[in-house]
Amino acid sequence: MTVHPSLQTYADAWTHSIESIAELVQPLVEGEWNRPTPCPSWSVRDVVSHVIGMECEMLGDPRPIHTLPRDLYHVQSEFARYMEMQVDVRRHHTAPEMTSELEYTIIRRARQLRNENRAPDTMVRAPLGAEQTLELAMRMRAFDTWAHEQDLRIALGKPGNLDSPGAYIARDCLLEALPKVVAKDAGAPANSAVVFDVHGPVEFLRTVRVDADGRGTIDGAPSLGPLVTLAIDWETYVRLACGRVRASAVPDRIKVDGDTELAAAILREFAVTP
Repeated sequence: MTVHPSLQTYADAWTHSIESIAELVQPLVEGEWNRPTPCPSWSVRDVVSHVIGMECEMLGDPRPIHTLPRDLYHVQSEFARYMEMQVDVRRHHTAPEMTSELEYTIIRRARQLRNENRAPDTMVRAPLGAEQTLELAMRMRAFDTWAHEQDLRIALGKPGNLDSPGAYIARDCLLEALPKVVAKDAGAPANSAVVFDVHGPVEFLRTVRVDADGRGTIDGAPSLGPLVTLAIDWETYVRLACGRVRASAVPDRIKVDGDTELAAAILREFAVTP
């Protein structure tokens, strides 16, 4: 148990997801590590390498000294370059090397979490040399690990844990981004409302309201006259919001009522993870 209960929810969700990942990849033979995942341009090995690398950074390990190849065309930004370093440095690791490093990293991180006595607002390392609070860092690790667990499940044909503790943290993280998606990115008009009706293992109804100044807010109350209502199953919602699939590829999974042009604009801007 951590000293601060506000961190325990994130620690528990992280533990559930990362142990699920370890269980998923333990029996894989060499070739299965090269399977593509929904995470753009990353294989099973790449996703696990990313998870290991991010946990090593939470442990304070030095970043690898490594030069990226020039032909990684999916690396288009400084943030992507930063993330790719931990991935590319492990691209030639064997299956036993991957599973043993993952297990060792989990042991080290679990020990760190058991002994955690820093306050939630303690500043810790964040990507690109920035800083973030410990609470935000743990929240994002819980979200990221669950999202990558889902990438691996899809790649390996082993669905599950769509309603695990990490799923609810993912829901809250993704919902926080919705007002910007609707009001700013998709350009919903002032004094309008857009309803999101999500069903499946995680269910919720949320309304994004755009005020007279074009600012978006979100709440759980239904709107009497929404401009758009989007009905989506939870798995598709996650895949859209995490940039794993485009709406045009799953039209049968999305039901639109109302202004179709605004709905299309929202769905175009729906991906919110870097």
